[in-house]
Amino acid sequence: MIYEERIYRSLINKANLVSYNAKIAESDLLISSDTNLTDEALKSLAKHRYSLETYIKNHPEFPSSLLPLPEDDFAPPIVRDMLLKSKICGVGPMASVAGAISEFVGNDLLKNTENIIIENGGDIFLKSKKELIISVYAGESSLSYKVNFIVKPEKTPLGICTSSATVGPSLSFGKADAVCVISPSATLADAAASAIGNRVKSKNNIKNSLDFGIKIPGVTGIIIIIGNDMGAIGEVQFA
Repeated sequence: MIYEERIYRSLINKANLVSYNAKIAESDLLISSDTNLTDEALKSLAKHRYSLETYIKNHPEFPSSLLPLPEDDFAPPIVRDMLLKSKICGVGPMASVAGAISEFVGNDLLKNTENIIIENGGDIFLKSKKELIISVYAGESSLSYKVNFIVKPEKTPLGICTSSATVGPSLSFGKADAVCVISPSATLADAAASAIGNRVKSKNNIKNSLDFGIKIPGVTGIIIIIGNDMGAIGEVQFA
């Protein structure tokens, strides 16, 4: 599964950027920026992982809950963001963890670079001075690699997160090959992708799932792929 999941990593045009990895335990980030910021990325990743791990030790329900948990004003910033965004989407907080890590590390690195793309298991945070084209990987679907959309620089920073029932280790109660959600918040995009993906049991659910998802505050665009069928809603400009 791990190799299949990492195919995401070839699906963004990254001309003139330097690419490198930052990996600690389960967190395996592919980062592209103006210069190599490996040391800064590892420092940021360690900081946010420590916040999460410390909170989980004192709140054992946090990693296993499939439902939103109460907000906690005393939690670290990344945990507060996960609690809030997962509550908005009606899912457990860990449904947003990959997007949250991408976003919080990305915001730290933006002090040192004008362009940043962070991919964490298919969940992306990006800020770009140039127009980008992103391809959606949808496993064995015939539409895999064939659905491409444009990201305008003025729309960034942006989160682009994908939930799949057929690719990677993420938990999904649906059957979609890809539910790709676009939002200014990668934490929210990740949680929303899970919430929407849980509803897609067949191609007959595409429209209702799109209608549900676009009503989530903060979601600006959605693409759903299941088998040979797809649907999109919101601010999605296909290339």
